[in-house]
Amino acid sequence: MEIFLSAVLGELASRSIQFFINKSSTPKAMDVKDSLQRALLRAQVIIDEATGRHIRNQAMLQQVDMLRDAMHHGCYILDTFRYQSHDDKAKYQDTQPHGSEELEVLPIVGPAKVGKSTLVAHVCKNERVRDHFSKILFLRDHDFTDNGLTILREGCAMKHQNCISNMNNKKVWLVIIDLDGDLNEDAWNVLYSSCKQLMPRTSKIIIANRSANITEFGTTQALNLKYLSFEASWYFFKTIAFGSMDPEMHTTFGHVAMGIAKLFGKRFIGMNIIARVLRDNFDIRFWCKVLDFSRRLVQKYVSKFGVHPFDVINQNRPVHLGRMAIPFEDLVFYCVYQRYSREEVPKIRVEDVIYGNVKALGKSEFLSWVSPIPPYYSYVVTCEVRELKHRAAKRKRSTANGITLC
Repeated sequence: MEIFLSAVLGELASRSIQFFINKSSTPKAMDVKDSLQRALLRAQVIIDEATGRHIRNQAMLQQVDMLRDAMHHGCYILDTFRYQSHDDKAKYQDTQPHGSEELEVLPIVGPAKVGKSTLVAHVCKNERVRDHFSKILFLRDHDFTDNGLTILREGCAMKHQNCISNMNNKKVWLVIIDLDGDLNEDAWNVLYSSCKQLMPRTSKIIIANRSANITEFGTTQALNLKYLSFEASWYFFKTIAFGSMDPEMHTTFGHVAMGIAKLFGKRFIGMNIIARVLRDNFDIRFWCKVLDFSRRLVQKYVSKFGVHPFDVINQNRPVHLGRMAIPFEDLVFYCVYQRYSREEVPKIRVEDVIYGNVKALGKSEFLSWVSPIPPYYSYVVTCEVRELKHRAAKRKRSTANGITLC
């Protein structure tokens, strides 16, 4: 599972790494100029030949347009080398600590639980990235209780110690801003201004958020993350639910499993929880009960509210999930939040409450999921187990008659 997840992240991570280490090497200007000039000449030959052939294929025309755009960009860079004075070059290459020039900002946008923090963690774990930056500083929602200037001054002294430092001679920072809430323009301007004052030149900023509004803060094209396709989600679901068993040897189980997976679509954490439940209870009657319970839950919410219950959970709004094994009790799901790997987590898993016979009345915290890949977040949920009204009324009547039901 861990290996496969890492492979899925590989392509996205490699794209992001280029942003962080771009311009990190310092080749001689003449070498860059000559190499770029040769590449542009080859591109021009290809474009001229393609234009002369009167290509009609739309896909091929799109490729030619992309090459032409790249050539224009390359020509601009080449002219920059040609027209930049020697003094300007020296000024640009000076490891002077601060400057007023614009800092590069990469926005990462995507819905809740899509993997924004996971992608950033994989990138920061890369040796090339860690070697390039003298500091990698993480800022989250609770860091914005004060102004950005104070936060950056404290740097590694922040209480949660989310700072990675190396001892190389480069004084280049990477600041990662990972927010659940919105970041308005005024707050961004204060933080960005602080970064320009305190951070060394050529430092970089990443800002990750659910809202596409942060794209206006970027200096480069935003990286947009999306949920896995249903086909990819089904592959994960099947792999976890069957474990080491061959699904082709258990076609009835496979049929039921696909029915459950279709109910939850591309909701990765929810599918992980249910797949674990199925794997730990490899009994066709239990699997069918899970399918029936899940179908009734989804149908109730879609018909009543027009939305999937797990989408309501992602918005941290209360959801009545119920309990499969104890139908006279209701499980109210309030909110889910992340805990870091070093923090303690509850012992009781939420799936044992939903699908099992765990005795739990009242409001409490349960463990939802522990990610097997960086940053190794644990997802904890706040829930309340209630007796249904007709059950509670029955208990009162029975107590009045001198009998107490358990």
